[in-house]
Amino acid sequence: MHWFEAHNFARRAALLLACTPLVLLAGCPQDKAGQAAAPGKISPQKTAPVVSAAGSAPSSQAGARTASQTAEDPAKAHQIQQIIAGAEQSYHNGVNNYRAGHLEAARADFDAAVDQMLTSGLDLKSDPQLSDEFEHLLDAVNSLEIAALKQGNGLSPALEAAPLDTANEVTFPPNAALTAQLSAELKTTQSDFPLVVNDYVAGFISYFTNNAAGHAHLLRSLERAGKYKDRISQILREEGVPQDLIYLAVAESGFQPQAMNARSGAAGMWQFMPFAGAYGLARNGWVDERFDPEKSSRAYARYIKSLYNQFGDWYLAMAAYDWGPGYVQRAVMHTGYADFWELYRRGVLPSETKNYVPGIIAAIIMAKNPARYGLDKIVPEAPVISDTITVDYSIDLPLVADLTGATLQEIVALNPSLLRLSTPQDTPFDLHIPTGTLQTFQQRVKEIPTDKRSTWRFHVVKAGESLDTIASMLHAHVSDITEANDIAKGDPPEVGDELVVPVTIATPTRTQHYKVRRGDTLVTVADRYGVTVEDLRHWNHLSSNTVKVGHTLAVSEPVRLAPHGRTRKTSGSASHSRHSSKSSAASHTTSHSAAKATIKKTKSSSKTKSKAAR
Repeated sequence: MHWFEAHNFARRAALLLACTPLVLLAGCPQDKAGQAAAPGKISPQKTAPVVSAAGSAPSSQAGARTASQTAEDPAKAHQIQQIIAGAEQSYHNGVNNYRAGHLEAARADFDAAVDQMLTSGLDLKSDPQLSDEFEHLLDAVNSLEIAALKQGNGLSPALEAAPLDTANEVTFPPNAALTAQLSAELKTTQSDFPLVVNDYVAGFISYFTNNAAGHAHLLRSLERAGKYKDRISQILREEGVPQDLIYLAVAESGFQPQAMNARSGAAGMWQFMPFAGAYGLARNGWVDERFDPEKSSRAYARYIKSLYNQFGDWYLAMAAYDWGPGYVQRAVMHTGYADFWELYRRGVLPSETKNYVPGIIAAIIMAKNPARYGLDKIVPEAPVISDTITVDYSIDLPLVADLTGATLQEIVALNPSLLRLSTPQDTPFDLHIPTGTLQTFQQRVKEIPTDKRSTWRFHVVKAGESLDTIASMLHAHVSDITEANDIAKGDPPEVGDELVVPVTIATPTRTQHYKVRRGDTLVTVADRYGVTVEDLRHWNHLSSNTVKVGHTLAVSEPVRLAPHGRTRKTSGSASHSRHSSKSSAASHTTSHSAAKATIKKTKSSSKTKSKAAR
């Protein structure tokens, strides 16, 4: 999208770094204005794109420090290098998995790389070397990690090409009769945006009307717009931007908030580039607000308004949004014309930007006249509405689904800015939950200790269920469930009872197994047992990430026989959970007992049974 910004960033950093892996993943920048292409215009890929051979690690930039800096504290310097080396190794594993098309494994590796930095115990912001390394790491894995998460976990819908993506290679011969007809019809079109019809706009209207693919993509975009139109319109009105500039999203993403350009890193409904702190959108190892429809729309409105204030013309502002304000300003100064159509005719615009503005104008005209262009049968998708609660603790999305009675897919869809199946640790996050469930969520979540909300579950008993079946389904122990809920022996739960389900992650004394159910992936199974996707593949001798329903997986380190076969040997370290605080199995078990005592204090001496409520 914003090529000027990408170009300046590349000149300051990427070219200096000689296209190391950070740049490698987004493609080496081209220092040629005429060849600039908007990052958001490449269709999101459902499989891994071609990645060049891996070069040096992303921290090669951060690692080059002066000898005096290193000599100040050799012990700390050694610790920092170990942290960086571990992050680099996970990063390289992720790149290799991504190149092989193993998106789930790549996501897990990238998560591990970021986790090693976040859990290092050192202040990333105060140490220049770690700060640089962390920023480079985030930039390097951003495109690949998000692609793996958004399309590799089976929880998000497949992405479609935006309408203008399908038209970029199409040429439109002038049609004077069509242009005259459309110009006459334009007189009755009401818009707060300056509309015009010329041969270029008429060509796109003809394409979107008569080309099957072009018409289908435009139709789907306008259907999806129904999910966000009301809120975006309100934001545009508040920011003083013409209402019809909502249709710029037709060109950028087709109104898909999870759209991702794996080559450039541009992402979200408005295809912002992954620059730290840019546009007022947060981006870290847990959250990327470019995927948040509301926050990114606010950033879009403010940015496009700033471009209008700079150029005094909406068409030039749109061109600058696509090509970059620096390039547009240079073209204006070179030709002496602050007019988009004159720049078009003089051939100083890249082909994509030449299509960008008339394509959006065509979409606006057609959307304002649906019956005339065969769009009157569109049924807009229902608006996305939700309750919102700000949480300052880590809570797993499966638990959020439990507490609200929703599906995991629904919770993921309501929170597209999350990069993991969990909210951030120690950072406030606006969690969106199904409308009407806020009070229920607040009441139920109180029953679960704050430090257990990243592992424990909640369950409303259904007909035919027993403690045994519930424990098996949620991978818990019956004794833990009965103790946490004050269930007396011989007093089984009844339909509608609400149960807190402690789930303890501990080092197993024997190999644990799990039978794959419908909807499972290696990612969800790994999350459930606090292990990595690579562990599951290694323990089960899997050559890919595909698992069949009914297949039994080893979900803990297989027990090995000692050399003489007299003793049994287990893994010496606790299982690793990327949602937990990375505490040891022993401390986790101890805190589990304390948590059960806390729960007991909140309950009456007799067993209390509350019915499920939505």
